[in-house]
Amino acid sequence: MKTVAIIQARLSSVRLPGKVLLPLAGKTVLARVIERVQLCSLLDEVIVATTHEKEDDAIVAETVKCGATVFRGDLNDVLGRYYGAACASQADVVVRITSDCPLFDPYLLRDMLKVFHQRYGQMDYLSNVTQRTFPRGLDTEIFTFAALKKAHEEAKQTYEREHVTVYFHRNPTLFRLESFLGEENHSANRWTLDMADDYKFIQTLYESLSPQEITDTKAILKFLSLRPDMVKINAHVEQKKTN
Repeated sequence: MKTVAIIQARLSSVRLPGKVLLPLAGKTVLARVIERVQLCSLLDEVIVATTHEKEDDAIVAETVKCGATVFRGDLNDVLGRYYGAACASQADVVVRITSDCPLFDPYLLRDMLKVFHQRYGQMDYLSNVTQRTFPRGLDTEIFTFAALKKAHEEAKQTYEREHVTVYFHRNPTLFRLESFLGEENHSANRWTLDMADDYKFIQTLYESLSPQEITDTKAILKFLSLRPDMVKINAHVEQKKTN
């Protein structure tokens, strides 16, 4: 059973153009995301799925530099891009991650994959985004290749092609969908990169914490509990809706 993480990335972000290649503590945002995903011991491969657009050649170069696999597909058909990457890697289990999450938790992913592997064949999809208890920016979706194939073959609407898992959520009778919940609700925390103030917040965190602390969600939460001023940096940012 091959488990593959696919990180979607492009430079043509509307709200913060080029955000995935912004510098972050000596590396790019994309490099930080890749290195954190690579820390998960239950993954067989990490793929960055980008586009055929010329500007995304820079993403290809950065991905190769980080030791991850590259897959290129259509700019707007992100569902098709995921399906193509999963086919190329012969994946059985697919993890969807976005490149705007430089605080991604590899140990949370490990715990979720343990559940998914143990119950393989009993669920099609597991995520921590349908019912949120984790900070936004630790978003993790896991699904079977069979479910991805079904969505790819049946999803016809443009919106369903632009967003990888929308077809799952719009058709809950066709897929066995489950949620992974934390012991406490920290969903009010915003750790994703979408606007300039998000970048300022994440930069400050990386500059304030040690390499060990910055990969530890509990350490970050403890630090922020002592620094409410930092939480205010991007608390006002409204999340772009995708579902």
